[in-house]
Amino acid sequence: MNIQAVDAIRDHNAMHQRAGCRLCGARLRHTLVDLGMSPPCESFLRADQLEQLELYYPLNVQVCDTCYLVQLKEYMSPETIFSEYAYFSSLSASRVAHAKTYCEAVTKRLGLGSDSLAVELASNDGYLLQHFLPLGIPVLGVEPAANVARAALEKGVPTRVDFFGVRLALRMVAEGLRADLVIGNNVLAQVSDLNDFVAGIKLLLKPQGVVTLEFPHIERLMAENQFDTIYHEHFSYFSLLTVDLMASRHGMRLVDVEELSTYGGSLRVYLANKDSNWTTSDRVGALLDREKRHGMTEMATYASFGEKARRAKRDLLAFMISAKNEGKKICGYGAPRKGNTMLNYCSIGPDFLDFTVDRNPYKHGRFTPGMHIPIKPIQAIDHAKPDYILILPWNIKEEVIKQMHHVASWGAKFIVSTPFLAIIDPSESWR
Repeated sequence: MNIQAVDAIRDHNAMHQRAGCRLCGARLRHTLVDLGMSPPCESFLRADQLEQLELYYPLNVQVCDTCYLVQLKEYMSPETIFSEYAYFSSLSASRVAHAKTYCEAVTKRLGLGSDSLAVELASNDGYLLQHFLPLGIPVLGVEPAANVARAALEKGVPTRVDFFGVRLALRMVAEGLRADLVIGNNVLAQVSDLNDFVAGIKLLLKPQGVVTLEFPHIERLMAENQFDTIYHEHFSYFSLLTVDLMASRHGMRLVDVEELSTYGGSLRVYLANKDSNWTTSDRVGALLDREKRHGMTEMATYASFGEKARRAKRDLLAFMISAKNEGKKICGYGAPRKGNTMLNYCSIGPDFLDFTVDRNPYKHGRFTPGMHIPIKPIQAIDHAKPDYILILPWNIKEEVIKQMHHVASWGAKFIVSTPFLAIIDPSESWR
């Protein structure tokens, strides 16, 4: 396929995305949830920016009744969001451990060796690819954010600073690069042009190569009321049904799927070329059947989700109002993307949270978007000795409570809002 033809296909796909579903082009007529207006979740502010105008965009999530893709409109371009990024994956010990386990397992499963090539898309700071290096497997990261790519290079992980799609895939293939393994962990949701991205993967993949993609599972998101995992840089939310249709559109097929606990419940899918020798695991058909039984092809299932989000908002605000009226001191733990969705949807600002803390030094001294809650180093909790600590990255609550167990010494308790409001006393739990 020549470059002119590729450009024509991209233009055609872009028109369909603007008119409707970003995967299949169908008209969007159904709503999952409307979380109102919110600023970009990674736009942490300096003190001198607090009185400047902030841009707000809708968080109105729609569902395609043809391919079942759950999606937001593209209000912000990927270049705006990802050219400089505040998230460094290596700061999460659990995420690094998860990556190491994956690298060791997939190396054995695929028989990777010194003549193989593993390419990770949205490779961040090298938190994953670094684990292939001691195994002697050549790697290449593709990361659009130059600031985090520099951290990967410092680890010795070869990294290209660019956005991935057909354009870059053609260039890489022309350079003689073809991948035995293409990895996309928690990037699929952040791709605005899905067809261009998946077509690029197809071009880069060797005939017998394998693609693994990890992403939050929309079935779990809905079942456990994880509405705060919705934000502008997540353009799409996937079921296995949707991924099956997406793979088929691009000459690939599902060969396996694993259910993971990460990010509140994720899927790891294995894709291969349609005519490859890989056999299909029974787990694929079993999960596709389960999603159908759970109503993932029925629009009424999606329509019922909005009330769950509204109930969670009321419950959290009722507790916070009561605690503050009793004179309690409350702070937050973490300044994650999901936390900013929660804070803005619930209108929780410094009148409820004195401050929040984060392990990422990039965020220290800044303020959360929209609600302007100050972000401090972790040690600020020990100095302030709050009565309650709201865990904003609830998906790693076990890690947080273990790390901060000492707050029990002054009687502090943890608040978790997902999947339902819970108050956790570290002196009684998580021993």
